[in-house]
Amino acid sequence: MAVQLIECVPNFSEGRRQDVIDEIVNCFKGKRGVYLLDHRADEDHNRLVISLVGAPAPIQEALLEAAKVALKHIDMNAHQGGHPRIGAVDVVPFTPIKGITMEECIELAHSFGERYYKETGIPVYFYEDAALRPERKRLEVIRKGQYEVLKDEAKTNPDRRPDIGEACLQPTAGATVIGARKFLVAFNVNLDTPDVN
Repeated sequence: MAVQLIECVPNFSEGRRQDVIDEIVNCFKGKRGVYLLDHRADEDHNRLVISLVGAPAPIQEALLEAAKVALKHIDMNAHQGGHPRIGAVDVVPFTPIKGITMEECIELAHSFGERYYKETGIPVYFYEDAALRPERKRLEVIRKGQYEVLKDEAKTNPDRRPDIGEACLQPTAGATVIGARKFLVAFNVNLDTPDVN
């Protein structure tokens, strides 16, 4: 069987407390089959972005370990930051690199989402190529109103309910968006003006 390699860029809603950042990042260090390429924490966004490459099975194990750390330390009811978010573990995308197809990454996202909910109690929305509903392909549709709005609408609006889990968010960790997608290149631009318009 050919070696399977995926990229995974999990985003966590923590960019200020260095001890929590270190504990999350340590979940991806020294694990056979998991290669930590980069991690960046941003205080203004209050967000941690981790870049990984590796085999699907060990990456899933490390993700679950990190999610349990996030569940222990991050309370979305107290979280504030400049980046849109709905959960302590906000988004987990899988991208095929070698020996694995997009269809297999979609299956991976779905099976991991089921296991993730069973082991953490955090409900899951699927996005991009793994979306179960066409309108949920776009992350911004799922994140509309962010955690503060979604925690109420997940209970009352059938269109906002998670794909996996009860019709509510986890009381402190919110929800996680899991998906399969192509490579994403994102960058920030700082504008030298106080006028947002």
